[in-house]
Amino acid sequence: MPLSMFWSKALRAALAAADHGLPVFPLAPNKLPALRSPHPGELCRGECGLPGHGVHDASTDPARVHQLFKSAPRATGYGVACGTPNVWVVGVDLDRKNGVDGVAALEDLATRHSFALADTITVLTPSGGLHRYYSTPAGAVVPNSASRIGAGIDIRGAGGYLVGPGSWTPKGTYEPAGGSGTGIRPVPAALLALLTAEESPAAPRLVPRPGKTHEADAGRALVQFVLDSPEGQLNNRLFWAACRAFEGHQDSETITTALLTAACAKGHPERGASRTIDSAKARAGRSTR
Repeated sequence: MPLSMFWSKALRAALAAADHGLPVFPLAPNKLPALRSPHPGELCRGECGLPGHGVHDASTDPARVHQLFKSAPRATGYGVACGTPNVWVVGVDLDRKNGVDGVAALEDLATRHSFALADTITVLTPSGGLHRYYSTPAGAVVPNSASRIGAGIDIRGAGGYLVGPGSWTPKGTYEPAGGSGTGIRPVPAALLALLTAEESPAAPRLVPRPGKTHEADAGRALVQFVLDSPEGQLNNRLFWAACRAFEGHQDSETITTALLTAACAKGHPERGASRTIDSAKARAGRSTR
């Protein structure tokens, strides 16, 4: 199927989501923002008024959505911005891969903390996982996290995004799940408490590489370290995390994608983040010779 066909489908799906009040923006086939930053390497959240700021481009205005997609002819999907002002939505990304089952982990949390998982808008991901959308009380700030509350449970809160239903990637299409309800339901109070609980940040330590489980745990810790970046520290944390990953000989493609996605979710321009990761990889290569 020509790429233009995926572009048209993504635009229609994005407009439908915007019509339901969800801010959207175009994504490339790799699930990263489709529009490049107008000033690579600089941390700008759209204050300049130009497109190319990832999640900060997101809009519910049909004219704006059309304009963004027109500027991104190679887009095959769209992102749904979470935790934006006046749109209090949190995304729960449940992974099912590499021996991890985020769906089961969330069900276990619900049992242990006595909350019900009411039907809400749910999306099937190409890897067999789920995206669950919940509304949060106005003003509730939910941070992004990766496997912090449970293995395979990634949270998309303020500054984060989920790949919207109808988006295409080389691994498959994101599809609405059957029987997932007719709207976005409020997040259970006990789950919201877990999502907003403060945690003392600590620099992660890479463990030795005796097996893939330890390697995956170390990778998730590094991604979380980037997602927890305070204001003004994103690029420094990204470089540090990438250096540790490559020094630990983690799978290059997997960790690069994970760190790049985390940095972009926090507002780092894709090209600048890629350069930072490449610099870390080069430095790690020199240190191991």
